[in-house]
Amino acid sequence: MNYFDSHAHYDDKRFKQDREELLRELLPSCGVSNVINVGCDVKSSEMSIHLAEKYDYIYAAVGVHPHELYDMSSQTIAKLKKLSEHKKVVAIGEIGLDYYYDTHPKELQRFWFRQQLRLAEETNLPVIIHSRDASQETFDIIKASSVRRGSIHCYSGSAQMALDYVKMGFSIGVGGVVTFSNAKKLVETVAAIPMESILIETDCPYLAPNPNRGKRNDSTNLKYVVEKIAEIKNLPPETVAEISEKNAKSLFFK
Repeated sequence: MNYFDSHAHYDDKRFKQDREELLRELLPSCGVSNVINVGCDVKSSEMSIHLAEKYDYIYAAVGVHPHELYDMSSQTIAKLKKLSEHKKVVAIGEIGLDYYYDTHPKELQRFWFRQQLRLAEETNLPVIIHSRDASQETFDIIKASSVRRGSIHCYSGSAQMALDYVKMGFSIGVGGVVTFSNAKKLVETVAAIPMESILIETDCPYLAPNPNRGKRNDSTNLKYVVEKIAEIKNLPPETVAEISEKNAKSLFFK
């Protein structure tokens, strides 16, 4: 089986000790066919491009996470636009809203979210969306834009909203959370939406699935995500891996 990890952060310091071994040897040997390494600020976006240049199967997304708006300016947007011209940049992300922590005022988050959506419109790239405790506002801002391609990363909204995203043209990112015992809402979402709209992801080093919950996550754990989706959809794991890989390639390599 091949696994396409649609959302990872291998630039994270938690991979400092064994990043080379993991990316050069372990992931390819475990069937990881592609990885999208996703930026959270300019520095991590640049690091994502560096990893994409170094490893054939890794691609990059560039963007500023709602937690990382400290130095955000029009110059930052211009820098992201320049970075987006790289041949291995395939998305604008990770962008969106996060109201769980009071890191930045909501209005500031909304403003820069809209600006980065405009950047996606200008570059004709799909988006990778972060939304936490802001489901309806995230949906409304996206709907008001002309962006109609992307991944709703680490999806945590309702099944009905997921269906509404799918109707708009978006894919739903499903990761380790789907294996948790308290993931009833996400299980309902996976059951409700078509397999052709599901992407698998790790968000590594975060959100390792059961049986490795609480440990550092990496793409070798995608098999547990695939197995859980297969159980929910009553499909062979091989079919889930194949369709999700096809979905990701269609979105990011179009």
